[in-house]
Amino acid sequence: MKKLIIALLASMAFSLPALAAVNINTATQEELESLDGIGPVKAQAIIDYRKKNGGFKSVDELEKVDGVGPVTLQNVRKDVSVSGRTTAVVPEKKEEKAKSVGSEKAASSGKTADSKDVKAAKEKETKTKSVGTEKAADSGKVADSKEVKAEKTAKETKKDKKEKEVKEEKEAKETKAKKEDKANSDKKADKADKKEPKAKKEKAADKDAKADKKDTKAKKDKADKKAE
Repeated sequence: MKKLIIALLASMAFSLPALAAVNINTATQEELESLDGIGPVKAQAIIDYRKKNGGFKSVDELEKVDGVGPVTLQNVRKDVSVSGRTTAVVPEKKEEKAKSVGSEKAASSGKTADSKDVKAAKEKETKTKSVGTEKAADSGKVADSKEVKAEKTAKETKKDKKEKEVKEEKEAKETKAKKEDKANSDKKADKADKKEPKAKKEKAADKDAKADKKDTKAKKDKADKKAE
């Protein structure tokens, strides 16, 4: 009788874990996420490990999976197995449960996969914004430098143009002055040339007049002498 009771108790002891067990060698990602402390990242890591290593030989081997430590292993040990059928019931809102479990775990250990994912996403977003800001700043600097360069070139062009105009105006004045000087010189020369023949002519005429007067006087004197 005692043997029968012991056998029944042993049978019940073995069957109870089986009813709640998750076979880590065959469970889907959703079934793995139903375990305490196992989120999407850890569930995927378990699947990747068993694919790479040909399955788990023992439950303790879970500790070799990235992100699964002694605490997580202790929490899921009673609910997992390496053989048999998975009988765990997958919750309808697995994402909310995974987040809740991850938040509770983060409060106790501060090292959950979900918090790491969220942190990594925030860091990536911050980094992206920072890079975008830096690029925008660089673009602004390039645009400013281009504007400054264009403004400087425009000022230099305007200055050169003004200097050229001043130079041309000065040359024009000098040319005009030279022309006027030459014209005045030519005019004076022409006037001098005209004045000199007139003076000579007047002098010759005066000389002729004096000669005529002298001749007339001589004739008169001669005539008076004859008359006497």
